[in-house]
Parts: sequence; structure tokens; C-alpha cells
Amino acid sequence: MIPVTRQEVLGLYRQIFRIAKKWQSASGQIEETIKEKEYIKNEAKTLFRKNKNVTDPKLIKQCIEECEARIEIGLHYNIPYPRPIHLPPMGLAHKQGRTLRHQEKLRKISKPIYLKSHDEVS
Repeated sequence: MIPVTRQEVLGLYRQIFRIAKKWQSASGQIEETIKEKEYIKNEAKTLFRKNKNVTDPKLIKQCIEECEARIEIGLHYNIPYPRPIHLPPMGLAHKQGRTLRHQEKLRKISKPIYLKSHDEVS
């Protein structure tokens, strides 16, 4: 990892923990606030540890962009959890074949950047 990228990643990690420290749930209830703070911390630890051995610069950049997007969305909507996406169901495709593979490929491509690692961890 080049030094600038390392500093950027460590800065994001610290920023997430500062956000978690100041976090207030949308409902204002203490129990929910505590639960959401723990979620933010655990999610950050899990994803950063999972990606600590990544060496490909493009993949590192993608992880940084995902992190920044999740921070912005979380702060904007005041929810720490990833926002769900609404893609059409794959009910029209056959159980096998080119159509199914094509629909799976389209679903993977259309997945927003802030959800790239969410399914892998949850």
C-alpha cells in the first residue's frame, strides 16, 4: 500500500469511529443509539479487517469509494445500515441458461457501490 493510500484508509477508519462516538439514532431512544453505535463500530472493524490484505490499487480505490459512499449516505439519511436497493426480481428467467446468467450479470453490475461488500459480510 502506498503511503498516501495508507493515510487515507487510516483517516477513514478514524473518521468512522468519530462518527460512531457522536452518533444519535433518528428516533432519539438511548437503546437504539447504543445499538446503532455498536453496529457502526462492528461493521467498520469487520470490513477493514477483511480488506487489510488487499494489494491491488484498483480494488483499494474501490473499497475507499465504498467507504466514503456509506459514510455520506449514513450521515445524510441518519441511518447506519446500508440502504436497500430495489431491483426487479429474477422471476422471468429460466432456472438455467443464458437468460439467467445474463440477468445475474445485470444485477451484479447494477448493485450500488455502497453495497458491494455488504452481502459478503452479512
